[in-house]
Amino acid sequence: MKKFVTLFTDSYRELKYVRTITTAAMFGAIAIILGMFSVNFGNYIRIGFASIPNGMISYLFGPVVGGLFSGSLDVLKYLLKPNGPFFPGLTLVTVLSGIMYGCFYYKRPVTLKRVLISKLVVMLICNLLLNTLCLSILYGKGFMVLLPARALKNFVMWPIDSLIFYSMIKSLDSLGVFRIIQNPWAARTK
Repeated sequence: MKKFVTLFTDSYRELKYVRTITTAAMFGAIAIILGMFSVNFGNYIRIGFASIPNGMISYLFGPVVGGLFSGSLDVLKYLLKPNGPFFPGLTLVTVLSGIMYGCFYYKRPVTLKRVLISKLVVMLICNLLLNTLCLSILYGKGFMVLLPARALKNFVMWPIDSLIFYSMIKSLDSLGVFRIIQNPWAARTK
């Protein structure tokens, strides 16, 4: 339990560094651009890759920064390109997903197994249960009416999203991008 609490306190301390804010801003810009290329299938299903920067911020700076980043980015993306009415419940679910990714990735080695498990947990709790509940409330449709199509889309996208995220993390890590972000002073002395 102490390790779990330390995860949140360490992540909270990351907020005092300028590099955290600037990195989040850069990844936020990337997420906004990726969000512009998402494909909507009606009001209930959207396929896009804007969640990749959210996971990377959670990996770099933990659950607190990941949750704040995901929530603020959700509001910002809505202000830039509104897709339907604004619903605060959907933003809270996005915050929860950022926190969950931070709990899985922060200060831990990223393996394909860890990515698959984290994506599955977030998909089941946030995407299928909570987002479908929010959409059901928002649009007045039955939960069980929305669930099958959303479940199919999420189960199809689960391995695709996992492999894309894992390959992006590994590629950026092998290029040394994360080392530079996490410790910019060490990168200058080499």
